[in-house]
Amino acid sequence: MLRTGRADVADWVIEGAAIATVDASGTEHATGHLVVSAGSVAAVGAGPAPAPVVPAGARRVDGTGCLLTPGFVNTHHHFSQWLTRGMAADSELFGWLTELYPSWACLTAELEHAGALGALAVLATSGCTTTMDHQYVFPKHGGDLLAAEVEAAARVGLRFHPARGSMDLGRSAGGLPPDEVVEDTDAALDATDDAISRFHDPSPGAMVRVTVAPCSPFSVTPELMTGAAELARRRGVRLHTHLAETTDEDSYCKERYGCTPTQYAESLGWLGGDVWVAHGVHLDAAARARLGATGTGVAHCPSSNGRLGAGTAPVPELLAAGVAVGLGVDGSASNESGELWAEVRGSLLAARARAGASALGTREALRMATMTGARCLGREDELGSLEPGKLADVALWRLDTVAHAGIGDPVAALVLGARPALALLLVGGRAVVEHGELVTLDADAVAREVTHAVRRLGERRDAECLPGA
Repeated sequence: MLRTGRADVADWVIEGAAIATVDASGTEHATGHLVVSAGSVAAVGAGPAPAPVVPAGARRVDGTGCLLTPGFVNTHHHFSQWLTRGMAADSELFGWLTELYPSWACLTAELEHAGALGALAVLATSGCTTTMDHQYVFPKHGGDLLAAEVEAAARVGLRFHPARGSMDLGRSAGGLPPDEVVEDTDAALDATDDAISRFHDPSPGAMVRVTVAPCSPFSVTPELMTGAAELARRRGVRLHTHLAETTDEDSYCKERYGCTPTQYAESLGWLGGDVWVAHGVHLDAAARARLGATGTGVAHCPSSNGRLGAGTAPVPELLAAGVAVGLGVDGSASNESGELWAEVRGSLLAARARAGASALGTREALRMATMTGARCLGREDELGSLEPGKLADVALWRLDTVAHAGIGDPVAALVLGARPALALLLVGGRAVVEHGELVTLDADAVAREVTHAVRRLGERRDAECLPGA
């Protein structure tokens, strides 16, 4: 297997691997080829690559014993929570948030950068090529947290959709978060607008796209929700928020607004083809039908939902209603693994445990991690499948080790078995992972940086985040 040791864009020929293209027809090849040219897929098919389609000087990879898939797409995350893993380990959502808000109130751009590096490094080595992040806490003296994330994603080499979150409903006004971690409504909208101007790239193949993302019904006023929707549609970007994650949220919306979370979201203009929501655990038949009819997507986060005891999302029913369901890691402090691959396996097992062995198939789980995840982010024309003209965001998984050798179905090996090592991860033709290791950064150095940041965050919390501390 070739090791480049660089992150340059290159032309590639991968031959001899099993291939799951995840195209509309679900095309697969028992042994096939993939040709990458100028950052895009030039050819994919059975057998060896035809000589006329191979670019001169292309780097050749023997994929024998491997499975080639599109890179995974992470549709919900909170990078900064990488620094608060292992806390409130036995709590439900509202208690967990209450314990962790004081730590998040002490974030700085430097700490955010370290947490993002840790989260991104683990995403990459678990097959993820595109990720979003929902950062919704912006301490007054924290500096430019969003810029810190964008820089971290560029260093690791992943395609990044930062979701500029916000909260303006503090505890004194009936919300859950303490007042010191919320923003003024107009200030939050202005900061979000500024983030779009600074970071959003609408061009084809973009590495950074910004999303407008107020946090949740119990931490955001109706004024911020409606203002955010108007802002996003005026600027031509997508919308994201938490919705229907817990029964507590359902009760909160019924008591405060007299309706379910989905009805509340729709009343504020928050259902549509430019919206995807996180979790969707507690959605009745009427809610599922409205999401499907409006084209609203859902980020399914099975590990986090299990860790916090929130429940199991009705994924088979959502799919039957025509809802685009992607997969998300969610916050690293409610999913200490941080690996997107675990959500592929977890989504299948959770669906089957809830509704039977036929509830979700292995190919459906893989599609959620790739093609429908890309659809949630509005990038299904560029990402999520291995087809000529699409971006060369590619994962090559080793199935020739003792954990998988001889298994009858390579897709079942990936989805149901132990996590395979990554032989190669490409993002737009750039190598990010080879032989299971990052080639863009020193992973040991990232670990040291994270360790220091965790200690520093604890010190700041103990000092009550005094400016300059």
